[in-house]
Amino acid sequence: MSVQLLSGDDPLLVSEAVDKAITEALGDEDRALALQQLDESSLRDPDGNWRLTPLVNAAQTEPFLTSRRVVVGRHLARFSNKSDYSELLRLLEALPATTRLVLVWERGVDPAMNRLPPLPKALTEAVTAAGGVSQNVTPPRGKSQASQWLRDQLGQSSLHFEPAAIKAIEHHVGAEHGSIVGLIRTLEGALGTEATVTADDVAVYGGDPGAVVPWELDDAIDRGDVSGALEVLHRQLASRHSLQLLAALAGRYQRMLRLDGSGASNENEAAAILEMKGSTFPAKKLLGQSRRLGSDKLARAIRLLADADLSLRGAIDWPNELVMEVLVARLASLSRR
Repeated sequence: MSVQLLSGDDPLLVSEAVDKAITEALGDEDRALALQQLDESSLRDPDGNWRLTPLVNAAQTEPFLTSRRVVVGRHLARFSNKSDYSELLRLLEALPATTRLVLVWERGVDPAMNRLPPLPKALTEAVTAAGGVSQNVTPPRGKSQASQWLRDQLGQSSLHFEPAAIKAIEHHVGAEHGSIVGLIRTLEGALGTEATVTADDVAVYGGDPGAVVPWELDDAIDRGDVSGALEVLHRQLASRHSLQLLAALAGRYQRMLRLDGSGASNENEAAAILEMKGSTFPAKKLLGQSRRLGSDKLARAIRLLADADLSLRGAIDWPNELVMEVLVARLASLSRR
């Protein structure tokens, strides 16, 4: 497959899909020689203008000591106007046979982009014409569709799930769809591949039903209490996978990012924007913290979360616990300044 186009607004689910696409595209090739990844920091010139030229040039470069090159373009939602992505359309018309291209339609860290722009039809058509496929990894919003989506994710795992376990997972994950990534990995690591998962297993390895991360950790970070946040983190790491905690933190800061610049003046408006049902108290807390941090600190927090995600996946040779300690300490420090 020469081209894969991935789109989505959940950073953990997008990251998981990108990792899978890269693995498929590389095959047996040497990752260090064959792979080149470009994100929004690579797609901006010294004058601050956004450009696709580095991505196009990378895709047109001949492979060196490998049979093909795998080129990944991240944060492409920045180029939502046709004039912005026309250069990419021309590339897809004449993509070198030695290039495997992974395009990722996702937001970057700029707080001004608080929603994911629609994926252009012209781009999906060009990918199809080039022999590629498009995949939207954003979970559906409707209750029944979201339930089926989650079951599909479970079906892709090596595990087998009893009906009661599926219901327990649905209750546990709630709106934090990205947490399913860490939960499945935790269950696979704890039970082994091909194991049958029960509701009791979900209770043991998934933590408290309906709560992806305890409110104590959120509150400690929001207060800027570094030592208190680390103490809570250590307690949670005893029963939660690092990716689960990261998914919950990422989801929380994403919601704050959505509120930044949204014009919400009270908790009811914030809850409506975040599509929260029931009590508006969580929306009140998110709105207050979003205001206290402001756009610049929220952008820095998103960068910290993205770096931690890469680190947990092997970008640096640190223990998972250390990665999470550094992340939580830095997030709490942002609230102190």
